[in-house]
Amino acid sequence: MGNVSKTREKAKIGSKFVFGDGELRCEVLENTESGGRIIEFKYDGIFEQILDRLGNMPLPPYIKAELKDRERYQTVYSKVEGSAAAPTAGLHFTHELLEKIKNKGVKIAYLTLHVGLGTFRPVKVENILEHKMHSEFYMIDDENAQIINTTKKNGKRIIAVGTTSCRTLETAADENGLIKPQSGWTDIFIYPGYTFKCVDALITNFHLPESTLIMLVSALAGRKNILNAYNTAVKEKYRFFSFGDAMFIK
Repeated sequence: MGNVSKTREKAKIGSKFVFGDGELRCEVLENTESGGRIIEFKYDGIFEQILDRLGNMPLPPYIKAELKDRERYQTVYSKVEGSAAAPTAGLHFTHELLEKIKNKGVKIAYLTLHVGLGTFRPVKVENILEHKMHSEFYMIDDENAQIINTTKKNGKRIIAVGTTSCRTLETAADENGLIKPQSGWTDIFIYPGYTFKCVDALITNFHLPESTLIMLVSALAGRKNILNAYNTAVKEKYRFFSFGDAMFIK
């Protein structure tokens, strides 16, 4: 909820907040190691409906304007509620573009990963091995696992749309890059030196500096190539972050 995030500095243990004329009440129970809060909510009715009515969609800190249309920060193919943010590379795709891709013979598989707020946090340690990666829930069903596996067995490329999809595939893949239908939590941290098992290429945005996402794309394309790409992006005044330009790397 946006109202809660605005008062985070004041949200000490024992702090209580009231929203919607008392329709929703909460108390801060404890702090987490990652800087979050564990909060107990009290309400009458259906929690999700109350949140939808009183809350604001969480947005990255670099988006300053108020989001009047919630669908503007959402992919056209989203289905399952639960993510704290949209997978930003997916924002580039429209229904028309997806149809054009299919007409070229490209097989499209869908998976779910509930992006956590930790994805916006920069790496603050000098030794990246000491960075504690946040956990996120993912799901891959049988139909889409089969699409991925058939593509892999036929010697075709697996192109992930976004670091979210990439992390999910690399978590779920076996040593041969094949996927079994599954769900679970991933805290995989991909940085240079990592050997990719499933993903061959990646469509992604230009990300925040000092982020785990920069490290992931550097692991795939090479640190030097990524730095060159970012230098070009700055020189050519590309747009960064959620509503920015995309790049294709391999």
